[in-house]
Order: sequence, then structure tokens, then C-alpha cells
Amino acid sequence: MTQSVSFDPPKKRLPLADLDLDAELARFESEERARLGLEDRERWVEDMANLSFKKSERGKVTLLVGGLTMAHDFFVEGALKHVGYSVLALDAPDNEALRYGKEFGNRGQCNPTYFTVGNLVKFLVHLRDDKGMSAREIIDRYVFVTAGACGPCRFGMYVTEYRKALRDAGFEGFRVMLFQQQGGLSQATGEESGLELNPKFFLALIKALLAGDVLNAVGYRIRPYELEAGATDRALEQSKRICYDALSNGTSILRALYRSRQILGQVAVDRTRVKPRVAIIGEFWAMTTEGDGNYQLQRFLEGEGAEVDIQLVTAWLLYNIWEVTWDTENRAELRAEDGGRFGLSGLGEYGAAKRKVSLWAADKALRLVFHTYAWCGGLHDYHLPNMNEVADAAMPHYNNDLRGGEGHMEVGKLILNVVKQKATMTLSVKPFGCMPSGSVSDGVQSLITERYPGTIYCAVETSGDGAVNFYSRVQMYLFKARQAAEAEVAAALAANGLDGDGLRAFLAARPRLSAALHRSPHAGACTATDLVHEAAYLKSTPLWRRAARRLDAGARGVAKGLGRGVSALPKAASLSVRAVAELGEIARDNGPAALDETMAKAKARLIEVAFGLKSDSGSSIAAAAG
Repeated sequence: MTQSVSFDPPKKRLPLADLDLDAELARFESEERARLGLEDRERWVEDMANLSFKKSERGKVTLLVGGLTMAHDFFVEGALKHVGYSVLALDAPDNEALRYGKEFGNRGQCNPTYFTVGNLVKFLVHLRDDKGMSAREIIDRYVFVTAGACGPCRFGMYVTEYRKALRDAGFEGFRVMLFQQQGGLSQATGEESGLELNPKFFLALIKALLAGDVLNAVGYRIRPYELEAGATDRALEQSKRICYDALSNGTSILRALYRSRQILGQVAVDRTRVKPRVAIIGEFWAMTTEGDGNYQLQRFLEGEGAEVDIQLVTAWLLYNIWEVTWDTENRAELRAEDGGRFGLSGLGEYGAAKRKVSLWAADKALRLVFHTYAWCGGLHDYHLPNMNEVADAAMPHYNNDLRGGEGHMEVGKLILNVVKQKATMTLSVKPFGCMPSGSVSDGVQSLITERYPGTIYCAVETSGDGAVNFYSRVQMYLFKARQAAEAEVAAALAANGLDGDGLRAFLAARPRLSAALHRSPHAGACTATDLVHEAAYLKSTPLWRRAARRLDAGARGVAKGLGRGVSALPKAASLSVRAVAELGEIARDNGPAALDETMAKAKARLIEVAFGLKSDSGSSIAAAAG
């Protein structure tokens, strides 16, 4: 028996160098500058940066807000009024705002920059030229508040564009304040700050955004099927006023939404009309605005006979939560804590775990509050996107770490719309030249349409002009969507042995199915298909069997939940052991100090009770006695 002997010398493993490369490079640069006699010169100072207003000015300053849908901006105005601010929501940006944006903005900017910047300048010019206010008076009495940008694109610099345009338009020193979406509650706080971004401020903001989402979603569900043109818009205007009054007066927004539900429920509808459901995705501002910024896309689609499925602001908030969760999980495995935007530096030993728990709780709380608002407002059977599911669907085609626009969400939403028959057609809208969203829609999505046959996907760009070409391209794909919807409904009728007249007669005998707020269970890509399947099920299945099926479905749901719980027991036990060990370490490290502090407080309290001394005196005596 032979034994192989290796004569190769053993491999040497070099120790890993723990170097701070950034610090080394900075030190080298500093030494070279000193050796060459180079001095740091400040080339430019932005005088309009970091301007704010004080609490003493709050009584005379009006906050200007805008940038979302008309309902959202209107509700934000009411909610912040209750917090104690004087607020005015700007009108939706129009082509006149685009003209101001191009006149005073930098060249080569994208649509959101031109429209939002121009809309503010247009309002200020109106105050100066039409209302007779001086520029100094406008600067002293108005402040524009907006959210910070998140994109690695030109729109990410739009606050700088505001300052440049305001300076060139004659409003040097006008205050533009922003709160970053990752900045938390610590921004603009302090005794002297007039804009206090505290929990009360953000809770009011969340109420306004959720109420706006619910009313918008209900309106887009009802309007395509209304029997009387304009009935939905009248009901929405009345509902918006009710919710606005509740937000501004501090009364129950849930009660206001319930009153709105009763008003919207009175609109007469006919859901036997075959209309393709068009899901709008794309760049956030372009798919959210309701004016000339996207050629009034939502109303155009409805005018062409489609039902519009909009993306809610709540979904954007959930995406932000998912984004931080994803980055936290990836960074938790690093050898050291980094100081990036989502870094874990300074969070402590258990910072990553605490952050993940907080984000999980925030996600669940936001979903719970939204569904509470949705039930009160009549938005039945609405499903917020599962961000992990969207990310998993997109990951093979588009890396989740690539950010900008809506990142992987566009890819994931298109795939899920096709696979789960959520929409007949998916329309991606973005500004002309939008770098993040444009690369997704024009590049990756072409592969998706090949791998998922039957996908009806239309990518369009907005530039402020060229509406004819925009509409023409959308109409071309809408023709395909209408044909697909009609074929789907015809197949559903044939499969269930129904026809159009028989379906209408069945619905006439059951007014509940024809109610404005009724939502049929999901069965196909358009609303008429869902209604056909529901009617066929109710017609062919007796009441006792339907009740039995509900009980069986509930029992299977409970069993599935219990099964998940049993299968998760080993993992839960492992986590519990680790948690107990960590708690033991914490108690071992911090226990003595905590015990001493507790004993000191007990001594102080005993002396206070015994001798009638104040707390500070008792503490000093206890310290001396200790």
C-alpha cells in the first residue's frame, strides 16, 4: 500500500489588512497638497441652501405643497392645517408651468423637474404680477415644502433646480425646504425651527396620503362603468370635501371615509360593459400626476374605453420600507459596519436586528391602517403588493440592488400582471430621457414580453409636447387589449353556459352585484370576466353548498396556518435559544450597573417619603449615604 507524499511547500496565508482606504487616500492627498503648495479654495457658496423659518414666523408664513395627485395635495393641505400651519396646495402642473420651467430651469432636465419647478415659479409670478405683491413680501410670507428626491438621475437634483429657477425669476432667497425619505424624524427639529418634522406632523401626513389613495382607487374603479356621465366625479368632489373637513378639524377620518362610502355607493354602474383593465407603472411622478405632465393619461385611457389600475402612494411607502430592509439584511453579513445611507454604523451590537424588527412592524402597521381606511371608504378586496414577491419575480431579469425610478418593481409588476392575470395591458410611462426607468422599459421589458407570450406591454415617454404621437402609440396597444378582453369575456360566458342577456337578467334580480362598490372575486384580467364567473358560481351553487365551501376554506386556512406554525417550530426554537443567550449576555454586561441605579433610586425615594424632601434633595442625600 503506497502513500502519496506531496513535496509542495505549504501555502502561506497573508493576514487580512484592516485599512481604511478612504482615510489613506485623504491623508495622501493632504500631504501632496501641502508639499505642492496647493490651497483649498471655496469656489461657490450657495446662499439659498438650508434656508428655514422660525417658530416666531409661523403665524405669517404659508406653506406651499404639491407634486402628487389633486386629492393627495388637497388632503395634505387640510391635515397640516390641523397641525398648526397655514397651508396652500398648488394646482396640478400644466403646460404653462412647463413653459416657466423651461424658461428659468437648466437645459436638458426631465419632465418632473420642468413641471414641478415651473409650477412653483408660475404661482409666485402670479402673486407678483397679478396680485401686486412685491418679491420681498412673497419671500417673507411663503415657503415651499417638498419631499427629498431618491433617484440617481437629474430629478435627484431638483431642489437645486428650484433655487436656480427662483433666483433667475427674481425671487432670490425664497425658501425651499425638504425632508428626505430616509431622514426620519430628526430633521428640521429644534426650538427655533418653524417646520417641526415630529411624529404629529408625519401622522397627519400619513392620514392624508392613505385617504387620498382610497378615494382615488375607488373613483377609478367606478368611473369607467358609470351610467350617468360625471356622477362619479360629483360624488368624489363631495367626498373629498368631507374628508378635508375631517382632516383640518381633527375629527375622525374613518367616519368621514364611511360617509364618503355611502355617497359613492349611490352611483349607478353597469359592469357588464367589456373594458380592458390597464395597469399604469413607470416613473413615480409621471404615473402619479393627473395633468399635462402625462397628457392626462388616466382620463385619456378612460375615454378610450379602458379601466385604469393606478399605483397608490402607499405602495411607494412600502417600497421604501422594503428597500431599507433589503439593504439592512445584506449589510448585516459584512465584517464591519459601514457608514453609507443604509449603513449600520452607530447602531450598536444589536442595531441590525432592531432595525429589521422595526421595519417589519412598520410594514404590517401600514398595511393594517391602509386596509382599515379601505374598508371604511368602500375599497373592497384591494391587495397591496407583496414587495418580496415582486422582488423575487424580477430578480432573474433585473438585479434588486439597481435603484432609480422604481427599479426592479417595473419588471416584477409586469411579470405578475401577466402570470396572475391582474391586468389586460400594462402601460409604462416615464419622462423623455428618464435614465433609470427608460433603460428598464426599453431594455429588460423586451425580454419579458418574449418569455411571457400574450403580454400586452406599452412603453411611452412624455416630454410636454408630442401628445399626438403619445396618444397614437397608446391607442395601437389599446386595440389589442380590447380584443383580448372581449375574447376573455366570451370564453368565460361560453364556459359557464351564459350569454349577455341572461347575465343582465340575473344581475337585475340581485342588486347587490350591481352596486357601485361591489367587487367580484378575482378570476380574470378584466372586471367583466370577474363578474361573469361570480354570477355563474352563484347561479349554479345553492346557498348551503356555498356556506359549506366557505367553512371548508376557513378550516383549510386554519390548518395551513397551523402547519406553518409546526414547521416553523425548530427555527423558532433556535431563534429563541439565541435570543435567550443574547439577553443573558446583556444582563451579564449591564446588570450590575442597572442594579446600582435601581438601588440609588430606591434610597432617594425612601428618604423623600421619610423626611418629606424633594426628589433632588433625596437623591443628593442618598448619594452621600451610598
